[in-house]
Amino acid sequence: MTSPAPADVPAPADVFEKDGVRLTVEDSVATVTLANPAKRNAQSPALWRALVEAGRSLPGSVRVVVLRGEGRSFSAGLDRQAFTPEGFDGEPSFLDLARGSDAELDAVITEYQEAFTWWRRNDIVSIAAVQGHAIGAGFQLALACDLRVAAQDVQFAMRETSLGLVPDLTGTHPLVAAVGYARALEICATGRFVHADEAERIGLANIVVPTGELDGAVRDLTAALLAAPRDAVVETKALLRGAQARTYEEQRTAERAAQARRLRDLAGLTD
Repeated sequence: MTSPAPADVPAPADVFEKDGVRLTVEDSVATVTLANPAKRNAQSPALWRALVEAGRSLPGSVRVVVLRGEGRSFSAGLDRQAFTPEGFDGEPSFLDLARGSDAELDAVITEYQEAFTWWRRNDIVSIAAVQGHAIGAGFQLALACDLRVAAQDVQFAMRETSLGLVPDLTGTHPLVAAVGYARALEICATGRFVHADEAERIGLANIVVPTGELDGAVRDLTAALLAAPRDAVVETKALLRGAQARTYEEQRTAERAAQARRLRDLAGLTD
């Protein structure tokens, strides 16, 4: 049972709860919760659509989005029902998808990927609070966030290749960026588990804490992120996100342009 908030602290406002996803907002912080602990927060197309809706429902005041999973696991990955001949009610089965045209198959996967793309928007900083299993789609959802705070019991694994598939929910790019090509290939091709200490050492996790301290560590990180002026954080995030695609000289130019915008804004010279 959740304890009531103190009288002088406003409770988070529920924005919606549907298909295993709950969105709450409190001032500048939104929390997206995977809320099906009985199934270890297994994912489905309906859940992915709810995640897309969560991103579209964020008020403009939100600066930090925390992604968490209820229960002992962050997310055990794709619901195994997806691999049955009937699939999910009202959804095409994997066999149905395979029978479609290239364009149809591409369109469906593109729709699925949308649940994993908005977390890196420049106007927010997203934090995944990860405990227990983060497998397959669960691993990719954690990778979709800017930052990851992991509990000591975390187990990351990319199991798609063991099923004859590939990670296709946007996880390959941030994984390579975090750990490098060779390590990413080894993690994906073997499907092995990456535990907390290794995750922190190789850059998968920004912070690792005892399981009981996960929420507190996320609150502390959130407070630190909110301490800086919003526009400075937005410009800095945009610079860092674009750095890998730019040459050194292009990045220097981007830095100068961003700083000019900040200086003019601080001087009150912008509209």
